[in-house]
Amino acid sequence: MRIGKIERETKETKILVQLDLDGEGKSEISTGIGFFDHMLTLFAFHGGFDLIVKCEGDLEVDTHHTVEDIGIALGTCLKEALGNKLGIKRYGAFTIPMDETLVTTNLDISGRPFLVYNVNLTCERIGTFETEMTEEFFRALAFNSLITLHINEQYGTNNHHIVEAIFKSLGRALKEAVSIDEANKDKVVSSKGVL
Repeated sequence: MRIGKIERETKETKILVQLDLDGEGKSEISTGIGFFDHMLTLFAFHGGFDLIVKCEGDLEVDTHHTVEDIGIALGTCLKEALGNKLGIKRYGAFTIPMDETLVTTNLDISGRPFLVYNVNLTCERIGTFETEMTEEFFRALAFNSLITLHINEQYGTNNHHIVEAIFKSLGRALKEAVSIDEANKDKVVSSKGVL
């Protein structure tokens, strides 16, 4: 079973995250930020992951600590769930069209964290979610899971659609990358022999 779990507590947040890569797309999400709950639910559904996220954060300040710390915790869970990475396909890519929006996510479970984020969000908030936190979440996720993550908005005007397409395309791309390649199930997909 490929499951990662973390409980993380700071002076700003108290978080529980559990990720099952071989789930059924079920989720229990409670962050205190309605739009963010919706996005994490979509990520789990489209990835086919079972995901639990429970967070009590200092939302009276803003959403920064809650969103970034969940990115840290989810990235750590992903890294733990992947274990020795034997047999995974490693690479994943998916493009999501959502009405007027088109977003592509590419990733490599490489052991080398990096984020390329080409997204133009034009409003300050979607509900209570601060849109500038979108990039911070994906940076925390990429650097704590040790993946290379490229997110490119090809075009779009509706901020809700753009962010939703990002989370859906990430779920689909990650589903591909963590899936087991039966022809190489006892190998690490790297010419170096390690990821």
